[in-house]
Amino acid sequence: MPRQVEHGPAWRTGALLFVVLFATAALAQDAADEAGPLAESAAADDARDDLPGSDGGGAAVVSQPRLNVFTLLLKGRWMMLPIGAMSILVVTFGIERAIALRRFRVMPTELVEELGQLADAAGGFDPRKAYRCCQKYPSAAATVVRSMLLKIGRPHSEVEHAVQEVSEREAERLFANVRWLNLAAAVTPLMGLLGTVWGMIQAFFDTTQMAPGQNKANFLAEGIYVALVTTMGGLAVAIPAAILAHYFEGRILTLFHQIDEMLFGIMPQIERFEGRLRVSHSQLGDNAAKDDVVGEKRKKKKSPATSAGTPK
Repeated sequence: MPRQVEHGPAWRTGALLFVVLFATAALAQDAADEAGPLAESAAADDARDDLPGSDGGGAAVVSQPRLNVFTLLLKGRWMMLPIGAMSILVVTFGIERAIALRRFRVMPTELVEELGQLADAAGGFDPRKAYRCCQKYPSAAATVVRSMLLKIGRPHSEVEHAVQEVSEREAERLFANVRWLNLAAAVTPLMGLLGTVWGMIQAFFDTTQMAPGQNKANFLAEGIYVALVTTMGGLAVAIPAAILAHYFEGRILTLFHQIDEMLFGIMPQIERFEGRLRVSHSQLGDNAAKDDVVGEKRKKKKSPATSAGTPK
C-alpha cells in the first residue's frame, strides 16, 4: 500500500501574509493621518467642483474608474513572470495527470476480467497465462501482479514483501508529477508575497521623495494596491494547484486500494504453489508462450497419424 504524501504546514504562509497585510494597513493609516488636513482640503475642493452651481456647470457626471484584472496583472511587472510560469506548470501537469490517472491506464478492465477468469478456471490457476495477460495489458496493476507471479512457490512473506516494494515503486512513479502541483501550491503564494513586500518598499520609498505639499496618502494607497496584485496572482495559482494535488493523491490511493483487492483474490491461488514450484522470467514469459505453440503444433501433427492407424 503506498504511503500517503505528507503536506507541509500551510498555516505558516497564511500567518506571514496576515502579518504583512496588517503592517501595511497600519502604515497606510499613519500616512493618512499625517496627510489628513491636505486630503480633507483636496476632497472639499473636489466636492465644490462637482456641485451643480460650480464653474464646471454640473452638466456632466464623471464616471468612477473600474478595476481591470488584466491591467492589474500588468502592473505587477516582473514579479508576475515567475507566477505566470507557475500557472503554466499547473495547467500542464494538471492535464497530464488527469490523462495518466484514468482507470484504464492504471488498472485496465480487461486485465482484471482475464485474471478473474484464470482464478476461477476449472483446471486451476495457470501462472504462465496470467503472466502473459499482464504483458498484454501493460500498466501499474500488471507490474504489481507480475512481481507476485515471479515469486510463485516462495514463502508467503517473501511474496508479500515483493508485492509491497513494487506497489510503492509504482505509486512513487504516479506521485512524481503530482509533486509539481504541491510545489506550485506552496511556493506561488510566497512569490506573490515577495512581490507585495517589494512593491510596498518601493511605494514607501517613493512617498518619502514627494514634496511637502503633495497628497502622500493617495499616492501611498495607489502603490499599496498595486503591490498587492502579486499576492492575488499567487493565490489565484496556488488554490487550484492545491485542489488538483489533493484530488490526484486521493485518486492514486483509491486505485491502489482496488489493486490490493484484486491481489487478495489472486493470492490464494498463488499460495497453492508454495514449496512446489519455482519459476523465472523466461519460464513465465515469451519462452513459455513459444513452448505452448510448439506443443500445440506437435499435437496437430500426431492427430492425423493416429487417425490413419486406427482400424476401420
